[in-house]
Amino acid sequence: MSTAFRSTTAAQSSTLGKPVPPFTAHAISVSLPTWEDNVDYEKGAKRIADVMVVGYPRFFIHLSIQKLAQICEQKFGTHGEQCLLCPTRKVAEHCRAFMLDRSSQTGPPVPVRLVQFLICPEDDVETLTQCIELHIVLFPGDSFPLAKQFWQHTGNFISSRRAERCLAMLGELPGVDVVGVPSPAIARPPIRVPNRHYAKKSFGRSPPASPASSHFRNGPFRSRDEVLKAEEALSADQSVYLEERYGRNLPLESADACKRALRRRIAGVLVRDNPSDWSNAGGNKAEIGPSTRGVDNVAEDDVFLFPTGMSAIWHAHQLSLAARPAAKSVCFGFPYTDTLKILEKWGPGCHFLGNGLDKDIDELEVILEKEAAADRSRPPVLALFTEFPSNPLLRCADLPRLRALADKYDFLIVVDETIGNFVNVEVLPYADIVVSSLSKIFSGDANVMGGSLVLNPRGRRYTELKAKIPDVYEDLYFDEDAVYMERNSRDFRRRIEIIDENALAVCTFLRSRSISSSSPSPRAVVKRVYYPKWETPAHYERCRVSRDGAPTGGFGGLFSVTFTSEKASRAFYDTLSCQKGPSLGTNFTLASPYVILAHYAELDWAAQYGVEQSLVRVSVGMEDREELLADFERALQAAEATLDNTDA
Repeated sequence: MSTAFRSTTAAQSSTLGKPVPPFTAHAISVSLPTWEDNVDYEKGAKRIADVMVVGYPRFFIHLSIQKLAQICEQKFGTHGEQCLLCPTRKVAEHCRAFMLDRSSQTGPPVPVRLVQFLICPEDDVETLTQCIELHIVLFPGDSFPLAKQFWQHTGNFISSRRAERCLAMLGELPGVDVVGVPSPAIARPPIRVPNRHYAKKSFGRSPPASPASSHFRNGPFRSRDEVLKAEEALSADQSVYLEERYGRNLPLESADACKRALRRRIAGVLVRDNPSDWSNAGGNKAEIGPSTRGVDNVAEDDVFLFPTGMSAIWHAHQLSLAARPAAKSVCFGFPYTDTLKILEKWGPGCHFLGNGLDKDIDELEVILEKEAAADRSRPPVLALFTEFPSNPLLRCADLPRLRALADKYDFLIVVDETIGNFVNVEVLPYADIVVSSLSKIFSGDANVMGGSLVLNPRGRRYTELKAKIPDVYEDLYFDEDAVYMERNSRDFRRRIEIIDENALAVCTFLRSRSISSSSPSPRAVVKRVYYPKWETPAHYERCRVSRDGAPTGGFGGLFSVTFTSEKASRAFYDTLSCQKGPSLGTNFTLASPYVILAHYAELDWAAQYGVEQSLVRVSVGMEDREELLADFERALQAAEATLDNTDA
């Protein structure tokens, strides 16, 4: 093993368990810098658990939410109960129903109680305008893993910012500070107060600061000394000043305008939507025109916002169940893990066609005809869910062919465009519903969660779906999260173009050194580069955004790479000096041994669909292109060095 390789891993090990991006109290990723760190994380190793400050919010409950839950357990729990915190009564009822249903399949139903908790600042006890409702789901402590499934699968949970606002009104510190240090644990007796109202005098200031990742865009390539120096220099007060002084955030009172701006931006109806126009995007003076989404009559009221991308998918399924006759759904292609769980655990179940290739459409036609012949009184399936492209194999379905089948057999098509994004691909014309995780490239800063659902007004079942929206949809998106998301997304088109070009350069480089290149080197260790330019390219090109007949959309910022040995995969991953942790679509490059994190308990199952255990997934960022290529060159050299039978 080279000295350079050892020093790189030593420097990265000091970031283990800390926020990604650095110094960010509401970061949605966590540093897992070595392959072994990821394996030990999945095993629940103490050395990882003891240093985890943050994590991806659907898998790791933020420390502020944990702290608030402890307070609620002390106040309302009995006999060792634990709780899950929900933003509305409807969500809490869904959680209880899920726990009762799943537990009764293997034994007696678990006892579940619901408690409503209204928290107010003391200066608002009369009008209640600034109060926050919490709906607490209480259950025996040993049933927490079941409750956590609901949290993870649905994404319908309170955000860390909502929890911090509640803690502030309770006179408590947040669970983690801006540089990623846990605040003191609760060390006081259970709350005993004369009424339901709590207060903190300082409540009502601008949002707590999460420094934008633009401050750290070269961070992954800085020395350890530079990182430590920056950490010392950047205090919470300074980062608050940055947010407030330079007006990057609208005030909290503008949350409704921020949500309108987000819906208009996603609908593609803002005639002018540059960063300089941000103050008008959600207001009455904004100029609205035909949609740029490929369906020109999409309007902002066809767009619905959610606290997470998975919440948007869960609600798309719930909306389908509410609007159409009950039937199994179809999961087409190897999906992000929780999409399949949603289709399996809610409703009648699903048909899983995990490869997502043309031959799977042939199989789908057989299923459709068989189901239709069995019962001509209802559609053979409820809805088909697919990603465009898929995660992590970056494959695209033949959407026109699927649309023709949907029209013939009268089922819905739901497309997740998170990875492709609507700057690059135009999928709405083929879908009834389009969903996306706004937490990814739409935000880019990796400091806020969000999701969206768009109805196609030209879809044949649009009227039925729109009529059922009031039964299914409620605004769960916390105002402060909306403010951050609006700010982050103002320049998303410009960022995507830079990231597209960087990703294409990196993928072209890696492919040129792979065993599938025109003249592979004897030392080639790259087996395959998964990228939409080369995976099912005809299907991608058909939906690629173009202008005047020429493509303008890129191929996205995400790719996966496999190697000829796991040893080479490990060396490549460990040597990369970019940020390393879960999530994707960040303004900075972020790598992950994705299959280890997403499918550790089902590696053999994933391998059946070509998803290899040693796959490395990379989300390319906005760094200097030459620095990026140099970093990937170093990592590739480390992977190739494993051929020499040295300790690498």
